[in-house]
Amino acid sequence: MHALEARMNKMKPAFEKFAANKYVSAIRDGFIAAMPIILFSSIFSLIAYVPNAWGFYWPTAVANALVVPYNYSMGLLSLFVTATCAKNLTDSLNVKLPKTTQINSMSVIMAAEICFIIIAIVVNPKTGIDLSYMGTQGLIASYLVGCIVPNIYKFCITHNVRITMPDEVPQNIAQTFTDIFPMLFSVIIFWVLNLVLRTAFHANLSQCIVKLMSPLFHASDSYLGLALIAGAMAFFWFVGVQGPSIVMPAVSAIETTNVGLNTSLMHAGMHASHVLAVNTQDYVMNMGGTGSTLVLAFIFLLMSKSARNKAVGAASVIPVTFGVNEPILFGAPVIMNPIFFLPFVVTPMVNVMMFKFFVDVLKMNSFIATLPWTVPAPIGIVVGTGFAPLSFVYVLLALAVDVLIWYPFFHVYDNDILAQEEAAEKAEKAEAAKAEKEAAPVAASSVKEAPKAAAKDVLTEDTNVMVICAGGGTSGILAKALNKLAKEKDLPLHAVARAYGQHMDVIDDMDLIVLAPQMDSMRDNLQEVADKVGAKLVTTTGRQYIELTQKKDLALNFVVNSLKDKD
Repeated sequence: MHALEARMNKMKPAFEKFAANKYVSAIRDGFIAAMPIILFSSIFSLIAYVPNAWGFYWPTAVANALVVPYNYSMGLLSLFVTATCAKNLTDSLNVKLPKTTQINSMSVIMAAEICFIIIAIVVNPKTGIDLSYMGTQGLIASYLVGCIVPNIYKFCITHNVRITMPDEVPQNIAQTFTDIFPMLFSVIIFWVLNLVLRTAFHANLSQCIVKLMSPLFHASDSYLGLALIAGAMAFFWFVGVQGPSIVMPAVSAIETTNVGLNTSLMHAGMHASHVLAVNTQDYVMNMGGTGSTLVLAFIFLLMSKSARNKAVGAASVIPVTFGVNEPILFGAPVIMNPIFFLPFVVTPMVNVMMFKFFVDVLKMNSFIATLPWTVPAPIGIVVGTGFAPLSFVYVLLALAVDVLIWYPFFHVYDNDILAQEEAAEKAEKAEAAKAEKEAAPVAASSVKEAPKAAAKDVLTEDTNVMVICAGGGTSGILAKALNKLAKEKDLPLHAVARAYGQHMDVIDDMDLIVLAPQMDSMRDNLQEVADKVGAKLVTTTGRQYIELTQKKDLALNFVVNSLKDKD
């Protein structure tokens, strides 16, 4: 076990470096920023097709009307992702540029969208304009455009390729002329590229990418491909790097495309057969969070002999039910705990291969819509597959199989912790007489207590705190606890929670940034941003972070101490 832990510690820096790469981050965060579009459009998809499960079919005119919002949101998804991806990369590039020489993000967004339209729209003299590649099929092309255009702008700015206006010209007018060359170069590059591809292959860039990537699309929907994706996410998380942050940029385009294809199949009255979808990752691979820990939280609560493990289960059950599994991951802990390595990696793989069997062999529909990741997985599977009758059977079977996988490893771990507790209890009794003569023991805590008057002394003016985690779940719990306590104590403290990638909108106003442990791989990137806006960045360990989310007094003391030590 020690050898396994040592090997993982050696691999962790390389994984962290990849996860923190600015292009990987831009693609991941750009896609996440477009999730409201996917969720919004899925509402109409569900209304249109869920009644089919009970034998009710809307009249054609009604069905066509219901999918109009879907077609004009998901149907243009790649155009929107082009903009969000370009915006996120521009923000990253601007961190390293002087404040007086920043890339104009609005101009980048417009240029990127123009470029994408050029390489995505297919014009056929006979059939007219084809917008198919503006939707999910154009996502990979949108990533390319979103990553290339900001770099063209950066090149022009750093090499002073611009139209310089006299000092008397207002700055907003001068900026317009500054953006002419980079926009022009961006459009010309993609326009020429499109002409070359059309001449050589009779296809635009988006079509060429889809043809080139089609083997990968098919491989990712195989038993082996699905198992590798599920196992990779769990493996990276186990090492200590937020798994989806590495895997998602590679598969998000495939997942979203497959949802669109499944919806089209349902519309045509056919079987929705594409297994890999957004919610396949959320609910099947990661039932209750990465590692499929939904049943584990209940096992800790209901089957623990150890008092500590039972407490961890009690604190974890509700968050894990809604897909926020950091309390169990860091509270047990599961992360970097060799006892749990096999079930943590294997359970998601088994779940998704069973799901594949239900879809391919038993002809259960796969996901036809995308729901929020915080929907409890059993409910999400049933609703997301359009209330497919077999989905109820799958959920019950998956839960039972997950218990069978997790329980033997939990049993070994629980016995070990119980033995430690019993040994500690004996030692405590032996030292009881000595302890009575000493000062009352302080409750063990990984968070340093601040003096009672420190909060009023340090928080003398409006203070803004941002908590950043992977999905905005545990960070939301901590931010709410801080705001509640600040209101109770009448302190000028304001806390906000953000998922990583959605933090740039308010980070300029922050005094303190608290980083969840699963975002440790992004620490260097965030430190650059924090230094630039004059905020202090503090990191947390796993157990410490969970303790902060559970004990608001300690959370306030942690914030006060961090601000007190601010340079």
